[in-house]
Amino acid sequence: MTQKITTLLSAAMAAGLVLSAAPVLAQEGKLLLYTSQPNTDAQQTIDAFRAKFPKVDVSFVRDGTPRIMAKLQAEFAAGQPQPDVLLIADSVTMEGLKRDNRLLAHTGANVAAYPAALHDKDRTWFSTKLITTGIVYNTRATMVPTSWLDLTKPEAKGQVAMPSPLASGAALIHTVTLARNLPASWGYYEQLQKNGALAAGGNGDILRQVATGEKMYGMIVDFMPIREKAKGAPVAFVAPKEGLSAVTEPVAILRSAKNPEAAKAFVDFLLSREGQELARKQGYVPAHPDVAPPEGFPARAAMTLMPFDPAQALADEATSRKRFADIFGQ
Repeated sequence: MTQKITTLLSAAMAAGLVLSAAPVLAQEGKLLLYTSQPNTDAQQTIDAFRAKFPKVDVSFVRDGTPRIMAKLQAEFAAGQPQPDVLLIADSVTMEGLKRDNRLLAHTGANVAAYPAALHDKDRTWFSTKLITTGIVYNTRATMVPTSWLDLTKPEAKGQVAMPSPLASGAALIHTVTLARNLPASWGYYEQLQKNGALAAGGNGDILRQVATGEKMYGMIVDFMPIREKAKGAPVAFVAPKEGLSAVTEPVAILRSAKNPEAAKAFVDFLLSREGQELARKQGYVPAHPDVAPPEGFPARAAMTLMPFDPAQALADEATSRKRFADIFGQ
């Protein structure tokens, strides 16, 4: 009897060892990433991940989020979605995929250090960075802005440029965030329009206009003017006292992923301290609250983020775009 029990225990222990080893063995094979990261950042991210998981062969497809999503939607329609993991610009797009039951929950992800608002409550997507939008100004400007309301003052008349939410998902998030958090709501954009603000182009064009003095002020993502200032451009970035809006470059695993275990390892890496330090080295504000922003960025204590509800923004998307178009006659 003793020998039989010993044999059974040995078998059980062996089975346990096999089961415990299974996730490690599964962290190999091919992994396909669809991303809106710049090519250099995407390759650096993959190289750092593969240093920890050398048996995972990672390839990626890179484009802007709208084009990535158009490609993916065509694949859904054909019944042949290709990627395992998505790393794209904004949480509203992720909420749309969640609504359509396209995402796989990663309930084991360690997000204990993160503010709850930075991740989906059902853990289908996770923020990896904070790409905030604030105010850029030309250092020759007569007024140094400290508030979003400063852009409606006479000193800024005809001197403000901003990306249009009709052409950019990130700009839509910014617009909705301000409309929901500033006391004037959509009235703030009516004031901007009356003050001659120009809503057109992308962040790169905003930076060009302000750096050349064509406009004195702009709404822009943080890293662009901060990098250009370091190169000598006559621009500075301001975190307005009311707070900043942010896109968070979330990561998610597709429900149709062919290698879900490797995909989970990739998500875990991005959320780890090492992954967040990499984001900092790449010149972005890490989502992890204990990892400091890069040099030249506002201190974390000065970076107040305005509340934003991506699910509500998704539900109101058409209404918000129409409201903006009606105000600016677009």
